[in-house]
Amino acid sequence: MTATQHKLGTGFGARSTADEVLAGIDLSGRTALVTGGYSGLGLETTRALARAGARVVVPARRPVAAEEALHGIHGTQVRELDLADLESVRVFAERFLETGSTLDVLIAGAGIMACPETRVGPGWEAQFAVNHLGHFALVNRLRPALAPGARVVSVASSGHFLSGIRWDDVHFRTGYDRWLAYAQSKTANALFARRLDALGTRAFAVHPGSILTPLQRHVPRDEQLAQGWITADGEPAAGFKTPAQGAATAVWAATSALLDGHGGAYCQDCDLAEPATGDDMLVGGVKPWATDPAEAARLWELSSELTGLDAFTGAPEPARSGR
Repeated sequence: MTATQHKLGTGFGARSTADEVLAGIDLSGRTALVTGGYSGLGLETTRALARAGARVVVPARRPVAAEEALHGIHGTQVRELDLADLESVRVFAERFLETGSTLDVLIAGAGIMACPETRVGPGWEAQFAVNHLGHFALVNRLRPALAPGARVVSVASSGHFLSGIRWDDVHFRTGYDRWLAYAQSKTANALFARRLDALGTRAFAVHPGSILTPLQRHVPRDEQLAQGWITADGEPAAGFKTPAQGAATAVWAATSALLDGHGGAYCQDCDLAEPATGDDMLVGGVKPWATDPAEAARLWELSSELTGLDAFTGAPEPARSGR
């Protein structure tokens, strides 16, 4: 686990694309799994990994839409999965494990942003449930498939600036704020990677940058304009990345030898992120509450209690009927 967050000087940057990051890297014979891999940043991630030779498994809540989006991309395979449903996660993982395949890369990129108040499972707030708990359950279920040296990449966001983990009301039972709920889930993504790496599986969190994709479907155009995300013509504002640039940091974290010895780090612009010195999310960096090992351990324990899963610390798994 990395103790500090300081740039390595990788030679890449905010405008590097996923293909540029993977230039000269041969992923033939490797298998990657990319949640959200058929839309937005995930689709660009899938394309780049496949072009580098990887076999890419794409879990999808809408398999037909995923097949259409991935048509013509060699080496991809779609399998049904709904991260909001722990039973769906169980079925997906068991079917994958039955194939005997191993995973060299797992990129946890699916997510929802600023949605209306939604409850899933036993009343969980949807953004925390989908963005964090679903991925927590998926990685725990797939642990037997992780190859030696496999990397898990958790796609976080500078949205974490707005909130740490709300320990007194994780599920917003006393008042819902869609942006704070999103922020908490992104902090959780970063802490998940920190703790997973500490438990012996190489993991990184990444901030992809600001990119306009279907992720913003719950944010009205007027609000995007007021936030300065788009121009009056509806074009991305200055400082925003293309999807191909946004996918670069995740594939870099999944493959770069420069990250050896820096497990658990929070990455940005194809490098380690610096500690955030201000509150400008476009500048980025990482807040201390998203890298705190004690917070990461506490979140892991809570997530295990909520999902009934913990394949990494040796805790016994409860009976399936209770899930």
